[in-house]
Amino acid sequence: MRTSTLGQQGPEVGVVGLGCMGMTWAYDLQNRDDETSVRVIREALDLGVTLIDTADYYGPYTNEEVVGAALAGSYRERAVLATKVGLVSGTGGRMAGNNGRPEHVRRSIDESLRRLGTDHVDLYQLHRVDPEVPIEETWGALAETVAAGKARRIGLSEVSVEQIKRAQAVYPVASVQSELSLWTRDALAEVVPYTEAEGIAFLPFSPLGRGFLTGSISSADQLQAGDFRRSLPRFQQDALAANLALVEKVKEVAARVGVTPAQVALAWVLAQGRYVLPIPGTKTPKYLVDNAGAADVVLPAADLAELDALPTPTGSRY
Repeated sequence: MRTSTLGQQGPEVGVVGLGCMGMTWAYDLQNRDDETSVRVIREALDLGVTLIDTADYYGPYTNEEVVGAALAGSYRERAVLATKVGLVSGTGGRMAGNNGRPEHVRRSIDESLRRLGTDHVDLYQLHRVDPEVPIEETWGALAETVAAGKARRIGLSEVSVEQIKRAQAVYPVASVQSELSLWTRDALAEVVPYTEAEGIAFLPFSPLGRGFLTGSISSADQLQAGDFRRSLPRFQQDALAANLALVEKVKEVAARVGVTPAQVALAWVLAQGRYVLPIPGTKTPKYLVDNAGAADVVLPAADLAELDALPTPTGSRY
């Protein structure tokens, strides 16, 4: 796979990474298959998909355990392993809120390392900023994990440029993770230009619009009961029906270029910047290969412009 670096100062990684959340949380939980998930993570490494992203919140905790099992032994040294801290779960795994207190960060890194079966992570990220704790205090605690050798570098998720600057004043920001896709472009206004200028990696999650941009979802009835997407405004039936027009345009471009709709959607994301490294999620070997193949897709300028002109989707993100 074509490679880049995790920001200007980071390690070499495949330009397409792997988000592991859906393997144990949020999507299609009735078909959870840890054995297949372990195989997918290992096959990802064979394909050059080396950036593996998880979080303590996913499950909670079970996602890190699956990733840890997949990276046991020699597999660990082949991966650039990223996890997150800062969201806490309540009853039934539902989000109970944010926790950016330094003592929580210090405790959580040790628990994550235990579940992951490693002595360090390559990237430790603040999942969300805690509005009750100054970001400088939380970020200082994350910086302590680097000083202790428990993390190689630290990153942020879902933040503004102002918040990035406040963190930078304490310790270098290696990455920023936020949603970016053909139907979620908010980060292109300020955050992506800033990270590119600063040599900070930008890691788009849900670059396939939570699976919608692949063209495989035409009705909310296709989603299982309990699937997280059933609660999202864009997946309500009227909104979903309206948003199918976006997918049809992606399919048109895919047919012209001779690739899949998923590869078009990922290639568009990759075209947004040198340090933009999407982390599409999958737990299926077929879709893993499809996503990895997007690294070799270069969309013609006319097709990029056509995709840039797509209308805003119907419905908010959450």
